[in-house]
This record gives sequence, structure tokens and C-alpha cells, in this order.
Amino acid sequence: MADLPGSARVVVIGAGIVGNSIVHHLAELGWRDIVQIDKGPLPNPGGSTGHASNFIFPVDHSREITDLTLDSMRQYKELGVFTESGGFEVARTDERLQELARRLTSSQAWGIHSSLVSPAEVAELVPYLDPSVISGGFYTPSVGVVDSQRAGTLMRESAERRGALTVVPTVEVLGIDVEGGHVRRVRTTSGDIRTDIVVVACGVWSPKLARMAGASIPLTPAVHQMISVGPVPQFAGTSGEIEFPIVRDMDTGCYERQHGGEMEVGSYSHRPILPDAEQIPSIEQAKLSPTEMPFTEDDFDPQLEGALELMPAILGNPDVEIRYAINGLLSMTPDGSAVLGESPEAAGLWSAAAVWVKEGPAVGRMIAEWMTDGNPEYDLHTADIARFYPHQRTKTHVKARAGEGFNKTYGIVHPGEQWLTVRDVRLPPMHASEVELGASFVEAAGWERPNWYESNASLLGDYGDAVMPREAEWDARWWSPIINAEHLAMRERAGIIDLTAFSIFDVIGPAALDTVQRTAVAQMNVAEGRVVYTPVLDSRGAMRSDLTIMRLGPDRFRVVTGGGVGNTDRRWFEGHLPADGSAVIVDRTSAFTTIGLWGPKARDVLGRVTDADISHEGFRFGTCRQLDVTDVRVLASRISYVGELGWELYAPMEEGARLWQRLLEAGKPDGVVPVGIGVYGTTGRMEKGYRSYGAELDTERTVIEAGMMRPKVKPQDFTGREAYLKQRESEPDAVLCSLTVDDHTSADGVKRYMLGGEAILGPDGEVLTDKAGRHPYVTSAGSAPSLGKHILMAYLPPDNARVGEHLSVHYLGQRYPVTVAANDATPLFDPDNERVRR
Repeated sequence: MADLPGSARVVVIGAGIVGNSIVHHLAELGWRDIVQIDKGPLPNPGGSTGHASNFIFPVDHSREITDLTLDSMRQYKELGVFTESGGFEVARTDERLQELARRLTSSQAWGIHSSLVSPAEVAELVPYLDPSVISGGFYTPSVGVVDSQRAGTLMRESAERRGALTVVPTVEVLGIDVEGGHVRRVRTTSGDIRTDIVVVACGVWSPKLARMAGASIPLTPAVHQMISVGPVPQFAGTSGEIEFPIVRDMDTGCYERQHGGEMEVGSYSHRPILPDAEQIPSIEQAKLSPTEMPFTEDDFDPQLEGALELMPAILGNPDVEIRYAINGLLSMTPDGSAVLGESPEAAGLWSAAAVWVKEGPAVGRMIAEWMTDGNPEYDLHTADIARFYPHQRTKTHVKARAGEGFNKTYGIVHPGEQWLTVRDVRLPPMHASEVELGASFVEAAGWERPNWYESNASLLGDYGDAVMPREAEWDARWWSPIINAEHLAMRERAGIIDLTAFSIFDVIGPAALDTVQRTAVAQMNVAEGRVVYTPVLDSRGAMRSDLTIMRLGPDRFRVVTGGGVGNTDRRWFEGHLPADGSAVIVDRTSAFTTIGLWGPKARDVLGRVTDADISHEGFRFGTCRQLDVTDVRVLASRISYVGELGWELYAPMEEGARLWQRLLEAGKPDGVVPVGIGVYGTTGRMEKGYRSYGAELDTERTVIEAGMMRPKVKPQDFTGREAYLKQRESEPDAVLCSLTVDDHTSADGVKRYMLGGEAILGPDGEVLTDKAGRHPYVTSAGSAPSLGKHILMAYLPPDNARVGEHLSVHYLGQRYPVTVAANDATPLFDPDNERVRR
């Protein structure tokens, strides 16, 4: 191996599957002067790649994870290191059978061939499994195993052959120097390397490396227990590593797979064991490797009993012994997603952490593309390191959430699932009042947000079946018909909504206009007091964000966006600031609370607590200004995400509780009620066809596909303008549509309500494919109580995106008829938008 050079364009720390993939793809994209280091020897430096079970199940409920998995499978196959074995996920309970039906929905949405099978069909391909223990299975023929170490070696050698890479093993990092907020140097046991870019791709050690640069990578090492037993008589005479399908015994949190003449049994159902990165032994101290820690037998005994019950022919054989047993370390994050991208805490420090073998090659490609031109092919916003708020980077938060998440690895995780640990972190000023009103809280970026209020239960009697009750427990989990009752009350009277979770930041300075103009699609050279809703694009013309910008003065603009994407949006704007400091960004999120007041009685309510002219003529839609609500001065913005007359009211955080009470009192004569985020984020916005970032909008979609094209394009330059102009002249690959469910009745007579992520098919179950080769799926689903319908949003192939087109949706193993109700942004409720402008 080569000596350590004194400088490099980029230093990649880590020689597992992710680090090796990154250097390979950087070299393919033309990068040179790449240095890769690892403290261990090659080809197995002692990381998680060396002990991973190396199997890949492609079906996931997340489109992002599925994209990465399928791309990685393609790369593994091209490298010749993939063996297709097929795989079963088996169920022991009725709840798991329903989950497997849901997985079939996801497999159809992502275009992966899978099927639901009987216990006998499982046992036909896995003859050593006892079919009486299970009630069914989910079979995916494309499941397989990979040789990830061989893949990494081939990738690394490819970069070396190009003359792009210098590899230096057995070198330990001692420090990462940051000067002026930017990475400048890596200090190692073999000397220093000058560089402006460092990629941390070293798995469980990533937090330790990031701290050297004064930054954080929020993950924790976590123990995954695995044993290997043998010799297995049933595997005698088989060739290669694997011939029998892999089995995931989902209800026990275990997997069982052939490995040559032995069988591996692994578990995700034992107690969470989360050591610190500093507790990982050195290479010299480790008996096997640093990430293969001593086996704790007591933790594994219950899992072994479950495996024995499922496969007694092997595990009950006294001649089959445990050959190998470890507590293997892998990386767990507080939200279960990878940690990717350039650190917001140290420029030039990139993270490629918490990545599994099944996603490694694709993540390597995405990181390389991201580093090259800022635009990875797949949307990675849920994995972006910038997503974490300060409290989410603390050890307490990371450990608690990772511990909770570990046992959900094979769990049945509902689309509306809420975290139970580390709650009540960010409380709005009106929180005490909300608790008194019986709020059922959901969390967003640490904020506690009322989803609905039990104090509104009496509304159920007012609206009867119009609240569209749900009989099936799965459909009604983390939901209440009170949401729909609050919706109807808002449409009939008015509702008051806590929006404190908004992320707010100001762009200030002589170049403030130029900054927002270059960032936003919409014209930002508007009069003071104007409110502009705008998409934000990347250089490809893909949707980077959508948000609201208020012009508060000649050199001051206020940006308001969702809490979940607030950090990434703010960072995007920071990337557009002028180098001379003539514009700066000031985060105001903790300075202001926001309260929404909407409905036909909103003007009456606000009029009782202010002397300002709030008539339609005196306070036009799409404008904002200061006004006094009794003794609270607020910035009032007349816009709406629920399609009703009303305002967003921004007040100092310390005065928010008083403002909340003033509005509740003022609304009593009209029967105005507090309304939860279930209305704001789902029922109200979906009736109006409003798009949501992370659902309908992401970097894999365009403004044209989303039906958000404006009549004209402003003459000023903005990021993505050239690409956007070309998109406007071309036919879209897909069209975002609103669909209504025609019949909810299932085969057993129960009405079912889709929750999102389901495949959209032809009326007889035909697979649909858009011009980009994607299959349509439900991006958002929710009740439309004003219409008495259940609405689905989905991108459809242009030929199917016709109003009145009859299609079907696949939900939990059954198809339900649906009809295209809108093929543009025209709302299904109040299509002329009269209510917001009265």
C-alpha cells in the first residue's frame, strides 16, 4: 500500500462498503487526488461490513430506501457478487398477516414482484421449516445475498486503476482541523493530510470522528446478535453460499439463512444494547474485530427458542452446534434514517453514516453526485444530516430514540406511528391550555402539536356520519373522527390552530432581495407587505422546497416553512448568500409563535379583539401587516393552507399563550373551536388540492408534474431557471392528480380507508407506468368531510390523468375502485377559491 500523501482533494475515512463505493463513484465522475484511509487492514478493516449477514430484501414501505436498495442490487449484480436466493417474511399472527398484505401493496407501488403465500408454499421451498407455526408468508423471488467485502474491493481497485485513488490502511485519525468554519486538515498516526473535504464513512465510529471537527453525526453503535450453527445435514450437498430462501420470522424479530453448510440466526428483538463509540475496543484488544463484541447469551435465549420452534429439524438436532456467536455492532440513528450530506457545523465535512449493506453502493453513488454538482439522483431529504435540530443531536435523544427504534426493525410500524421517548421537548406557549382541552399530541421536529382535541368530542353528535367514522382499527389508529368533526366546524364557523412548529428565518441586508430572488421561482421584487408562496428549485429544475416569503421592508424578507424541513431550507438559503456579507440569515423560530385563524367567522372573531381594518378591502388576501390584538402586537398574514378566510398570526413566543386565550374567548359567541393539525395537514389541505413537501413534492418531481406552473416566468435569474424553462415546453412524465374512492367496502364487508403509499393500478389491476418508468402510488390520503369522500393524491401517467378516468387502488391485499377527480391544482372543494377571498 502507498504512503500517506501530504495533501488530497478529498480524504475518505473508512474502507467498508460505503467508503469503497464513494471512492469508486467519485473516480467515475472524474475526481482525482482521492485518499482513502482506514485504521484497520484490508480487505476487512474491522467494521460492520465484515460481519454483516449480507442479505437484501428489496421491499420497504419507504420509496427512498427502496430506490437505494434496488440501485445497490443492480450494482452488486454488475460486480458479479450477488446470489439470488428468494426470501420469505413469515407471519405468526393476524396482525402480521395484515402487515404482509401491506408489504404487497408497497411491492406493487415500487414495481417489485412479490406474492402472499400459504404456510405450505413456504415449506415447499424451505422444507426444514415447520408450517404449523406460521399462518402465511410474503415471498420475494429477487431477495439475495451479496459478498460486500468483495464488492468493496472491486470498487476500490477500480478507482485505483483510474489513477484517482491512494489507499492507506492501518492509519488512525487523531484529529480533523477546522479553520474559519471549514475543514483544512486530517491528522493521523502517519502524518497530516491537507484537504478541504473529508468524508466520514466509518460506521459506528462516525460520531467520534465528527467530534474531532467540532461537529456531530447523530447515531449510536447498537448490538445486533447473531449466531451460526452447524453442520446442517439439510445443507449437505448444496453448492455455493446459499440455495434455500432466506426466512425472516417477523413476529419474533429474527432471521434464518443458509451460509454454506451452516445456518445463521440473527435477532432484532433483544433488549437494546447501545455502547458508546469510545467503548469499542481497538483492533489490538478485539478478539475477532472491533465491531464483533462478546456474545451475551442471556439476551439471545428467547430468540433462540423462537427459532427452534420455527425450524426444529435443524435447531433441534443435537448434532447441530453453535459455531460462532457475536454481538455485532451496527449504526442506529434517532429516526431510523441514514445520516448523509455535508455537515451544517463544519463546511467540507461530509457524512455517509448509518448505511446498511443493502443500500451501500447506491449511497456511495448519491454522495459522489451530491459532492460533484449538488444533485443526487434520488431524493434524500429524509436522510440529510441537516435535518437534525440541536436537541436531536444530544446523546440523550440519540440513545433513547435509537433504543426505541431498534425493536421496530422488524416491527409493524403504522404510517402515523409516534415516538414514545423524548417527548415534551419543544412546547408551544399555549401547551397548558391544549392539555386542558384534551389535545392528542403528535410530534414534529420536537414540537408537541395537537392532532385533535377531546374537548371537541361533542361535535360528533352535531355532524353524525358526516365525520366518516372508520371501523377497522388499523385505519383508525393514530386518528379520530373528531378530526373530521373539527374540520366541519371550521368550514361552518372557524377554527383556531397552533402552528408554533413553523420554522421561521429572516433574510436581512442590502442584498436580501437579490438572495431571495435567486432562490425563489416566484417574483420577489414585490411591495412591502406582500406574501408570496413559491417553489424553490435545484439546478436541475427539481422541487427543492415550497414555502412562504413575506416582504417586511426594503431589505428584510421573512421565510416561513415547515418544521420538519426548516433546517434544510434555511441551509439552502444560506448557500445563496453573497460572499461579501451584504445579506445574512437570522433564525427567528424560537422568537415567534404562530396561530392560524380560519373559517367564515374568522373576520368576526378577529374583529372583536382588534381595532384594525380587517375588511376584505382593508386587508387583502396575500398581504401581511402589523396589528394589535388587544394588548398583543402581531404580524398578521392573510393566507390559508385550508382554503378558508383567515390569517396566520405571528406573536412573540412569550405572549403566545395570552393571544391564544384572547382568540378562544373571542370565538365563543360563534362556536369557534380549537382545531388540530389533522385538519391543517390533511383534511383541509387535501380538499383544496394543496401539495405537501415530502409527500407530493420532492427533488424527483418538477413544478410541471406537480401542476404548480405559473403563467409566466420572471425575467430575473434564479436557481433552476434554465431547466424550468425547458420543462415548460415539454410534456411531463407524470401528472399529479386527486382521486376519490368510489367504494370502500372490503371483501369481508368492512369499509377500509387508505393511509398513503398504496399502488394505483388500472381498473382491473393492470400495472401503470409513467414516462420515467415509475409506477404510481398514493402520495397522500385523507378524508374530505366537506365532500363526503376519501381523497387520494398520486402522480399518474399522462394517458391515465384524465378527469373521470376509472382506476383502482391496492390496499392491504385488495383493490378498490377510484376515479380521477382533478388532473391539476383545481380544488375539489370550492374550486373557484371564493371562500379564501371573501
